Amino acid sequence: MTTQEQARWTRARLGRCGPPLDLLTARFDRHVYASHAHEEFSIGVCVDGSEVIAYRGGHLRPSPGSIVVLDPGEMHTGGPAASDGYAYRALYPAPSLLADGTLGGDIPHFREPLVDDPELATALSRAHAELSACPDPLEAESRLPWLLTALARRHSTSRAANDTVPGTAHIAHAVRDRLADDLLAPPSLADLATDLGLSRYQLLRAFRTTMGIPPYAWLAQHRVHRARGLLESGLKPAEVAALVGFADQAHLTRWFRRVLGVTPAAYRDSVRDSARNSVQDGRR
Repeated sequence: MTTQEQARWTRARLGRCGPPLDLLTARFDRHVYASHAHEEFSIGVCVDGSEVIAYRGGHLRPSPGSIVVLDPGEMHTGGPAASDGYAYRALYPAPSLLADGTLGGDIPHFREPLVDDPELATALSRAHAELSACPDPLEAESRLPWLLTALARRHSTSRAANDTVPGTAHIAHAVRDRLADDLLAPPSLADLATDLGLSRYQLLRAFRTTMGIPPYAWLAQHRVHRARGLLESGLKPAEVAALVGFADQAHLTRWFRRVLGVTPAAYRDSVRDSARNSVQDGRR
């Protein structure tokens, strides 16, 4: 492939030991797909250029920011609509992932495969990019099913299920405590939901309503809090990352900067400098 013919696949897992969900990041200037279909939904966000997709006897022409939803089993092709090519991010979820949070649990159907929803397109693209870089299982399970349910509820023929979840605070605190207890290998949200007699969507909704953030973000912040103490004790960031459950030092650094505004190394050095200065001041 040339620099303009790129395709990279990432396999994320929805929770520890959970089912896989494939993510594709692609940029093509010449490649045209042969006619084919997927067993799963094919959901893509156009991020650059222009593409033409043959689908249901017509042609779709997504532009940057458009969401394309192709139903399972539907034949289609895709290729560049202009000489400058096109780029997109796609994911291939099992049909059941879009049924959670809708009435009846039936597989959603999308009459209109080209979806105009800038807010959702931005959220899907951002989640796709970040999970492609670091496919953390809890993060994937917290973000992707939530966004896929939103897609089905907003734009498919399925009707939204009742959002009322009794005892949201109790549910959220139970999930929080389980995640804190299993810092290195957190349980899947699907398993936690089953234990609590809920769907995964209900669990996510209860947690977000009470805590204000999804489970993976709460756990990441809890890990950062634990990491601070270890850094203050003199451990190196790479050592700390493994001890608190981050995938690697880069994963720790990303969240440390989000929460505290500095890198773990900078935090460790500043704390040590402060302690050293305090000792020197005490000797004067």
